[in-house]
Amino acid sequence: MRNALGRVIPESAAGYGPITPFAGAFAAKPDGVRRNGPVKAVGSGRSKVLASLEAAFKAAGLRDGMTLSFHHHLRNGDFVLNMVLATAAHLGLRDLTIAMSSLHPVHAPLVDRMRDGTVSGLHTNYIVGPVAGAVSAGILAKPVVMRTHGGRARAIETGQLTIDVAFIAAPAADDYGNLSGVDGPSACGPLGYAAADAEFADVVVAVTDCLRPYPLFPISIPQTRVDYVVVVDSIGDPRGIASGTTRMTNNPTDHKIAHATARVIRASGLLKDGFSFQTGAGGASLASAHYVRRFMREGGIVGSFALGGITNYMVEMLHEGLFKALIDVQCFDLEAVRSLACDKNHIEVGASFYANPFTRGCVVNRLDAVVLGATEIDLDFNVNVVTGSNGVIMGGSGGHADAAAGAALTIVAAKLMRKRLPIVVERVLTATTPGETVDVLVTERGLAVNPRRPDLAERLRAARLPVKRIEELHEAALDLTDPPDPVPLGDKTVALVEYRDGTMIDVVRQASI
Repeated sequence: MRNALGRVIPESAAGYGPITPFAGAFAAKPDGVRRNGPVKAVGSGRSKVLASLEAAFKAAGLRDGMTLSFHHHLRNGDFVLNMVLATAAHLGLRDLTIAMSSLHPVHAPLVDRMRDGTVSGLHTNYIVGPVAGAVSAGILAKPVVMRTHGGRARAIETGQLTIDVAFIAAPAADDYGNLSGVDGPSACGPLGYAAADAEFADVVVAVTDCLRPYPLFPISIPQTRVDYVVVVDSIGDPRGIASGTTRMTNNPTDHKIAHATARVIRASGLLKDGFSFQTGAGGASLASAHYVRRFMREGGIVGSFALGGITNYMVEMLHEGLFKALIDVQCFDLEAVRSLACDKNHIEVGASFYANPFTRGCVVNRLDAVVLGATEIDLDFNVNVVTGSNGVIMGGSGGHADAAAGAALTIVAAKLMRKRLPIVVERVLTATTPGETVDVLVTERGLAVNPRRPDLAERLRAARLPVKRIEELHEAALDLTDPPDPVPLGDKTVALVEYRDGTMIDVVRQASI
């Protein structure tokens, strides 16, 4: 069957069941009720500390075929997933499904666990590194399910994704299960992507390398959500939190795009007292904060909040008084971690609060402007941030589609070409964020406004910004390089790309690697 974007979608998939095709960014409505977490009782004063992960497996009743969940706040410094899967393999467990909010190069041992049958299913929001290559090559019989950050929280809360045992990497814990993300040698900041797991998983195991006296504070996840605590030598290396996509760029082209992006925001009329803002990962989108900061200083503007993925740059803007608050579901560097520990107006939130579309209101709905990146964008403004030009998975939506749907102004900032290949294409290889939620594309050779926003195009022209049709940017890209060859893909579906509402926006087919 075909969805609203014309993408061919299977009616059902192994390990997933019947599929509902994407019908539009705001077409799907909540159906059913919120799932309840388990009700339990613990005896008075009992310590929850267990001697080892093996002991936790036994206490949790972990067996073949179960679903285990993990969070990614330590990003490429995370050790917990690999430790847990090594224990599972040692105990001979089979056919496990892994639900981790994001997978990074450090998680390469997962490939071996997929090969030996320990793991047979995978749910995630973002994949880079060896696991992405293995999935793209078709290592699993069942397709991987890729969601948005808000979509993952929605799936857990509604029972679409049920978690048997959640393993939460906790930078600090006490013996009764209070967990903190800002204390200990592996401090990573918020534990927002583990919040839904802790609330709805049947069993919750905290894995920590820093056991503090009771009561631990501040608390990210409370004792009422945690069954067991396991102390290990190290849960990870917090230096792995930062990556190339979360650092400010020095590239002149990125800064040209970033400056134009900030001018778009200013010309839109949104840059005034109470302004709210989020940037995505990537050079030009992160650099846009530099120029927004300059314009806010010049205009004496005080914003309401910045949202993230918080970086040190946003922390500096908070300390300058340019924003009244930071709302933070994930820290992107250690300076942001320190700010969360010290600044009372740096607020930790969960993924559902951040971006779940089926709640009484998520914070992305209060965004004035968001600046995002793209692997590809097509003539209908649909964006791909899942696959590269060769069809191999190289990322995922994360909060991309969530923020695009919620913000009053959604800007995609990207170079016109990447590795001699055009960013603007006739049709994206994998649709991730629908064009109806994207307002402007900004490149180094001009910008294009979605025809849905003639009001915005008029404002930008009045500000003497170089507004062009997106077809012109596509032609400019082709003038600089040869048209890309068609990507050879197999028939096997290796990943299902869910939109934030649980409908299917696209699939990823097996790549020739």
